Amino acid sequence: MNYITIKDEFIKLGQALKLAGLVGSGIDAKMVIQNGEVTVNGQVDERRGRKLYPGDVFEYDGNQVEVRG
Repeated sequence: MNYITIKDEFIKLGQALKLAGLVGSGIDAKMVIQNGEVTVNGQVDERRGRKLYPGDVFEYDGNQVEVRG
């Protein structure tokens, strides 16, 4: 499992995908999220603005990433 570290209270899902290097741009993030290809804590989430907090885990294309504070 990979990790991203955030300095703020939360990070939005689209930003987290970019920070983790799983997508190249915000447009790419929007597309994969809207297509139902991203899970958050094991559940499909189609909201690009979904707030992720330390301890949350998101997955895309077989890559699991945990958010750390």
